[in-house]
Amino acid sequence: MKAVRFDEYGGVDVLDVREVPIPEPGPGRVLVKVKAAGINPGEAKIRTGALHERWPATFPSGQGSDFAGIVQGLGPGVTEYAPGDEVIGWVDNRSSQAEYAVAETANLAARPAGIPWEVAGAIPVAGFTAWAMVRAVGPADGDVVVVSGAAGGVGSLAVQLAKRTGATVIGLAGGANHDWLTRHGVLPVAYGDGVADRIRDAADHRDITAFLDTYGGDYVELALDELKVRPERVDTIVRFDAVARYGIKAEGNAAGASAATLAELAGLVAAKELEVPLARSYPLSEVRAAYTQLAKGHVRGKIVLIP
Repeated sequence: MKAVRFDEYGGVDVLDVREVPIPEPGPGRVLVKVKAAGINPGEAKIRTGALHERWPATFPSGQGSDFAGIVQGLGPGVTEYAPGDEVIGWVDNRSSQAEYAVAETANLAARPAGIPWEVAGAIPVAGFTAWAMVRAVGPADGDVVVVSGAAGGVGSLAVQLAKRTGATVIGLAGGANHDWLTRHGVLPVAYGDGVADRIRDAADHRDITAFLDTYGGDYVELALDELKVRPERVDTIVRFDAVARYGIKAEGNAAGASAATLAELAGLVAAKELEVPLARSYPLSEVRAAYTQLAKGHVRGKIVLIP
């Protein structure tokens, strides 16, 4: 089978698509023919070595966590699934960007009818992260929540999930994404100089009560120092250094990952109550181009690989 591999830390040029053996599913696992696999910023950071202290790579390394596909084979003891079942899932060993992947049955949910493969394969990592971030700050009716990177893979889902709680949601994004945010009931605000004043104006000068940082930079300090959000109601998936320093939260993918959450998110997508915007899909052979586009930023929603 074909699978993404890299032998050293570096830029997109270290990525290759190679022929490797099809893996065998062990006990409690299934072999899945991958129809779509999402790509995520964290994977790019692991590949460059930026997260070596937190998540070191072992070479040669595969890549990818989330996927959607069709069950092809069963490991010993598996009774929950059968060959031909259509599933959405994730792996923890960086191996989903391939023609086949082996996943634990506990990491799978059924693909609801009507969800395109590309959309299904984009749900898990971004969906878990957005779900966990919203839960971490506990928004409710009367709250005003700000989301940085509001049109990105995680941010685009976080604004929608936060909106479902009854909170007023303000999304920081470039002008090209303001119409999309407005259509989802989010108040769009342009980032850049003077952003704190624009946020206050958008909030009609109500208190900002929670902040979700999917971008990084100095947004944590903006939330704490300028907007006066309480530390326990700030969550970041980028500024891990700020957690101990300020007492904020950093709940993300790991805090949200479960088959029950995946089934909940997939159900919302199937019911058209949650949109997973897709920036573009690429064939697996163009993995370098896919990560090059991701690195440029200003991407609305998710980028997906098609084996």
